[in-house]
Amino acid sequence: MRFSYVMLPDYPLADSMESIKKADELGFYGCYAADETWHKDMWLLFAAAADKTTNIRFGPSLSGVVLREPTLIAQAAATLDELTGGRAECVISCGNFGLLAQYHIDWAQTRPLSRTLEAHHVMRTLLDEGAINFEGEFYKYTGLFTFARPVQERMPLLLGAMRGPRSFRKAGEISDGVHHALSYTREAYDYLVSNVRQGAEKAGRDWQSLDIGAWIVFAVGRDSAAAKEAARSMVGLYASSMPEEQLRRNGVDPADLQPVIEVLGKGDLAGAIDLTPPEVAERLSVAGTPEECVAKLRSEIVDAGVNHLIFAITDAALVKALMGRDLDNVASVNEQLQLIHDEVMPAFP
Repeated sequence: MRFSYVMLPDYPLADSMESIKKADELGFYGCYAADETWHKDMWLLFAAAADKTTNIRFGPSLSGVVLREPTLIAQAAATLDELTGGRAECVISCGNFGLLAQYHIDWAQTRPLSRTLEAHHVMRTLLDEGAINFEGEFYKYTGLFTFARPVQERMPLLLGAMRGPRSFRKAGEISDGVHHALSYTREAYDYLVSNVRQGAEKAGRDWQSLDIGAWIVFAVGRDSAAAKEAARSMVGLYASSMPEEQLRRNGVDPADLQPVIEVLGKGDLAGAIDLTPPEVAERLSVAGTPEECVAKLRSEIVDAGVNHLIFAITDAALVKALMGRDLDNVASVNEQLQLIHDEVMPAFP
């Protein structure tokens, strides 16, 4: 089992750097971040962390191929790979639909999965060969080359996917794995793993060799109620991007979140928290004491065949920065990293 930390780069950069160093010292597999305009630039942050860390891997989870041209993502990832001595990887998708809307881009008109699959081919070619000639539906290149070359013989390139099933199957068929965000039930992960397996077997691949990652809203601490309230503060923000099919696989009626989504659309983040029912927040997060978190991870996620737990750690500082709310008794990011190391990792040898 791999354990990784996915950050929102919204903290002071010195604080983010300390958390990255802490995760590296504790043996976390990777540190990821969203490559989105809303946050500080993850590529610069990870480049600055390269010579301050030893083993931890870096990359976007995820980078969107609508706003960022795929050859430029490949160039950045290859450069990061050289800086880190072969510790970079990359997760791509069409991107955050809410962010695209702010750019006046109608995601439905981008043909998101077809575009992402073509971008995957483009990036895999450029990463492996350093040059590309290609005429596709979305991307065209003649004689394009780059001196940005990965140190790794094969730099991992994964798909980010939420709705499925085709995206899950394609991840199993062509990519190095899938990071599946924001699911919390055995039904959702059985559905994911079954479809990844189908895609892998179609291509004659061993599905268990792929990175099958669960990207989850997470808060752990000695005070169970405080950790759950921290998670609740973030659930509405994240759940607004979940497709209706995914919400249902997680036991949530989309109608129950409609008021939350409407308030979020008006920019009222605090109001969205107030409208997020605690029972829905508990369904759409992993939060509580270490014992509670381990129990949910085991019963709902790990036993389905997931081999990579990716924790979107929520603490009081993040809630304050994004929502303006003050929370008491919530463990800091670094305290939560330590708790994961001490009491969550040992449960999944």
